[in-house]
Amino acid sequence: MQAGEFRILAINPGSTSTKFGLFSDGEAIHVVTLRHSDEEMARFASRPVIEQQEFRSALIDRDLTERGTDLKTLAGVVGRGGLLRPLPSGTYRVNDAMIEELSRAERGEHAANLGAFLARNIARRAGTQAYVVDPVSVDEWPDRARFSGTALFERQCLSHALNTKAVAKRYAKQVGRPYPSLRLIVAHLGSGISVSAHESGLMIDVTNSREEGAFSSERAGGVPAAQLVNLCFSGRYTAKKIESLLFREGGLFSYLHTKDLIAVERRMAAGDQEAAVVFDAMVYQIAKEIGAMAAVLGGKIDALLVTGGMAHSEKLVGDLRGFVGWLAPIVLFPGEDELPAMGEGVLRVLRGEEDARELPSTPA
Repeated sequence: MQAGEFRILAINPGSTSTKFGLFSDGEAIHVVTLRHSDEEMARFASRPVIEQQEFRSALIDRDLTERGTDLKTLAGVVGRGGLLRPLPSGTYRVNDAMIEELSRAERGEHAANLGAFLARNIARRAGTQAYVVDPVSVDEWPDRARFSGTALFERQCLSHALNTKAVAKRYAKQVGRPYPSLRLIVAHLGSGISVSAHESGLMIDVTNSREEGAFSSERAGGVPAAQLVNLCFSGRYTAKKIESLLFREGGLFSYLHTKDLIAVERRMAAGDQEAAVVFDAMVYQIAKEIGAMAAVLGGKIDALLVTGGMAHSEKLVGDLRGFVGWLAPIVLFPGEDELPAMGEGVLRVLRGEEDARELPSTPA
């Protein structure tokens, strides 16, 4: 390792895969995706997700060993941030408070909860620090954004904060302006869709893709509340099945029985009118959410950033321009790039561009 070079290992656990990459000063040395078979994952059915840490850590260790990676050259290890308490944006050191909170899984079980554990396991052997960057629980909302319409519960700020924040900062760097000086809308279009408004360096509102907003390839987004209540009490489905219908079997899959946007576009090109109508409806809903965030920013918008896997679709982006292109210049950042985004967060800390944060022992 050359003087001044920072090597960072980034780890992103998914529900059926573990993706990790080794980066040197932000440039990828190698990126690996380990797919886990149904048989492997069946061992952990109905068990807390953190019980998978030894299984996944061993697979990462084996791959790094086979590649001749010297852990002692690592300047830091970063894992995907899980379902923590509401937090300001930033890069967080993995500490005991974070591990304890993720162990309790009070905000839900999710593969991302493994990120801090996997990073800590490897960082300890490497003799370096473990981090997480912009977990899904990043919350910078003003109070008025929290009202749901009933005193029974508040809106919850859960979003694709990692990619959203990274894209906003990359755009700021491209145009040579500080991120806090920009007024941005960021549309993250992936398996879940979240559209956010950014002002003064804060994400001041965002759609929670599990409960709100546009439908995506597999999520239903916002659904009619009265009809949902009737379905829940119909006796036809368990709570677990309804959750699956909304979060894994909704959206394109519910209407067209596929989660593959490319396959949908092929059907449209072949004259499938049903596919065309559903595709148009999804773009229409995305545009409505962008319009809502334009209102949040008072119509004063420097740029509309479109990111996520769906941003690769020329037709989707073209149709979206027809709806909202008049609001602000549209800039594309296709893909999710979560591993580089995590590495960039740690690199900013190592270079002294920002300070690492600590999760306090008790919620503030």
